[in-house]
Amino acid sequence: MTIVIRPERSADHAAIYDITKRAFAPMPFADGNEQDLIGRFRDAGALALSLVAEQDGIVVGQVTFTKAFAADGSSGYYALGPVAVEPELQGQHIGSKLIDAGLAMLRERDAAGCVLVGDPAYYRRFGFRLFPNLCPEGEPAEYFQLLPLRVTEPHSVIAFHPLFHGAA
Repeated sequence: MTIVIRPERSADHAAIYDITKRAFAPMPFADGNEQDLIGRFRDAGALALSLVAEQDGIVVGQVTFTKAFAADGSSGYYALGPVAVEPELQGQHIGSKLIDAGLAMLRERDAAGCVLVGDPAYYRRFGFRLFPNLCPEGEPAEYFQLLPLRVTEPHSVIAFHPLFHGAA
């Protein structure tokens, strides 16, 4: 099975929507709007990076990165998520390949760091660490993680794009 990771194209939007909806449907932590969230980011010009995984010419996964905002005004922060893989292909490292490719591109951009809210046991493999003291209000501190890239040790609260919570 050869997986090609590439930037999304407009022809991928419907597949991204469908995969994300199916991937998050059984998840107890999901809001059920993850597929709509990607479209809102795209429509607002807020997608910093959107990559797809393609197998035999078919999109089978996607990862989204948006800008994140440091309370101290420092720049170069991004947020990871959502990331989705066709349910029947989960567990084959497609999501990991998407995340690795996206993080490599952020490093090329000289990003300060990347934040997410997710399972610490899963995201530890990419170098993410819990930073409860930098967690924005309203986010679960036990799942708020940051991967320092250019910045060795961040010292400011890092907030997600307002669209994550329905604001523009």
